[in-house]
Amino acid sequence: MTVNLEVADGVGTIRLDRPPMNALDIATQDRLRELAEEVTRRDDVRAVVLWGGEKVFAAGADIKEMQVMDHAAMVVRSKGLQDAFTAVARIPKPVVAALTGYALGGGCELALCADFRIAADNAKLGQPEILLGLIPGAGGTQRLARLVGPSKAKDLIFTGRQVKADEALTLGLVDRVVPAAEVHEQAHAWAARLAAGPALALRAAKESVDAGLETDIDTGLAIERTWFAGLFATEDREIGMRSFVEEGPGKAKFR
Repeated sequence: MTVNLEVADGVGTIRLDRPPMNALDIATQDRLRELAEEVTRRDDVRAVVLWGGEKVFAAGADIKEMQVMDHAAMVVRSKGLQDAFTAVARIPKPVVAALTGYALGGGCELALCADFRIAADNAKLGQPEILLGLIPGAGGTQRLARLVGPSKAKDLIFTGRQVKADEALTLGLVDRVVPAAEVHEQAHAWAARLAAGPALALRAAKESVDAGLETDIDTGLAIERTWFAGLFATEDREIGMRSFVEEGPGKAKFR
């Protein structure tokens, strides 16, 4: 398999494994969608790490595979491409991307599907599709602009330039930069901490933020209000409030 899933302590690690550069061919895209749907279903997975290994996250799409595709073939395939990445973006659980080496093109777009991005100090990110006479096709024009703003997104997309980890942090493209040897460890620790939290409240928080960004503020507030009230029907809310009253904040043990 070009993508594998390992589950331990409530954390599901979706590992890209297509050496040497984890090029995202059609089989890899489809496998990503399958595993995103699997971790969404599984109750034993409460948080997710996206990981490409110690050397590279993903250097982009498989250009040789795409080169032989004509317009008609890509009209059909482009939806499958976007569906795979959208499945990752819509995992209703916390998702962190652990980025080492290159995260370019589709690799950068996959990282954009995560809720949080931890980058190695040797990481390089970018959307170089313009250098091929193309534009990003797996959500890059949309998710990148929403994350860093339209002007910064256009700079990266129009030029196709690569940015090092420190600039990516300044742009808001990544959230933390750490030594390369610590990337996976810190990503797993972030996920494990949230895996011990209230699953339904975390889902509600993620869906409220993500759905609210796609609409006007009044609709967003209605989404938030619905989730907020709904959580009063959960056992986790009872546990959290009882623990707060009896023991103080931050000591609840959620089931």
